[in-house]
Amino acid sequence: MSDARWLERARAYIGVREFPGPKHNNIIVRWWEAIRAPFRDDETPWCAAFVGAVLEESGIRSTRLASARSYLKFGSKLPEACMGCIVVFWRGSPSGWSGHVGFVVGKDKAGNLMVLGGNQGDEVNIKPFGRNRVLGYRWPDDSVTPSSKLPVLRSDGKPSQNEA
Repeated sequence: MSDARWLERARAYIGVREFPGPKHNNIIVRWWEAIRAPFRDDETPWCAAFVGAVLEESGIRSTRLASARSYLKFGSKLPEACMGCIVVFWRGSPSGWSGHVGFVVGKDKAGNLMVLGGNQGDEVNIKPFGRNRVLGYRWPDDSVTPSSKLPVLRSDGKPSQNEA
């Protein structure tokens, strides 16, 4: 798959989801703590908490910010998607402040990026995302050379529209 050590950690969280109602998922709360953010709930959009906690657990300092777009200045800029890279998407408006962040794990037959991320339909999963929403690709680790060849994964072909 990839030499990106953070992907193994990220995959271990697939299926973690928000709890409806007043109770909060302790795993998501721990992610907020890992990035030193003040939130202690699972209602605040937590995609950046997921990415940050996975990086921190992998020995890589994250942005330590709750903003998805904070990853646009993280690590090294990449010209294209590669296995394990961080991808930042716009939400609402390309020029706005809102966004989504996750890890690229492949592409589907339609060419959408397959993204392993948190808060994708209120859980950690792998979903397709349209490349037309990409703001940037980043690589967090200088010790590994990224591979630009993306595996083709099965998807329903419908790009995600639910990241909050």
